[in-house]
Amino acid sequence: MTELERVPPGVDPAVPSSARVYDYLLGGKDHVAVDRAVAEKLLAVAPDARRVARANRRFQVEVVRHLAERGIRQFIDLGTGIPTSPSIHETVRAVSPACRVVYVDHDPVVRLHAQVLLADSPGIAGIQADLRRPPDIFADPHVSGLIDFDQPLCVLMVGVLHYVMDEEDPAGIVAAFRKRMVPGGALVISHVMAESAPEALAQLDLATAGSPAQARFRTREEVLDLLDGFELIGPGLVPVQDWRVGPAEEGLPLLDGPPRLRVDGGVGVLRA
Repeated sequence: MTELERVPPGVDPAVPSSARVYDYLLGGKDHVAVDRAVAEKLLAVAPDARRVARANRRFQVEVVRHLAERGIRQFIDLGTGIPTSPSIHETVRAVSPACRVVYVDHDPVVRLHAQVLLADSPGIAGIQADLRRPPDIFADPHVSGLIDFDQPLCVLMVGVLHYVMDEEDPAGIVAAFRKRMVPGGALVISHVMAESAPEALAQLDLATAGSPAQARFRTREEVLDLLDGFELIGPGLVPVQDWRVGPAEEGLPLLDGPPRLRVDGGVGVLRA
């Protein structure tokens, strides 16, 4: 007899979660069978997807370290995903212990992790909210208590905007955060690109259609439009494995040629 898999409270075992699929690709443990099935279907046509996921994570860590070194002391991470070390707060607080971080995700598994990991962490909070509703995020007492919108702020939308369909107005979501930011603040985006291998995109579409993990693959021009109003720094909008502002670090996930699942990343600083 097969042992039934334990499913966390609030999780529908028949519906894949983008956060848990990503966790599986990163080698984590917080996923259920439906998430693994989606990931394995992707890996069958894009075997480099695990390396791309690790490169995306490295991009995020390198970017927040760089921005903390530039003087930014507050960060909102939208679509946080399952906690992975080094975390955003570990990274930026290694630069300055004064850094404050708010993690935002609508997945109940992410919320459970945040409750455990951040319970005794002053200056760091995790909230369950949907980035599609920016007013709810701004109104949350954890956000208003930690984030001073009159000071430079970094907003991270790493690996999340491709889950926002066109009719949900991704440009409007970005604009809502941009309007709350002051010059010197930064927006960090990474996005699955329409320039990926067609069979990889087709498999993702087939495996996630109608679920919260369904993605909208955008072109380079469409992603650049989402960064309107921000001045790109570093190498610009490039594949995440190629984004860096300093020398390459040892142990980075190297890719042999262009990945079949392409994820581009960019960092924009708000102009005055």
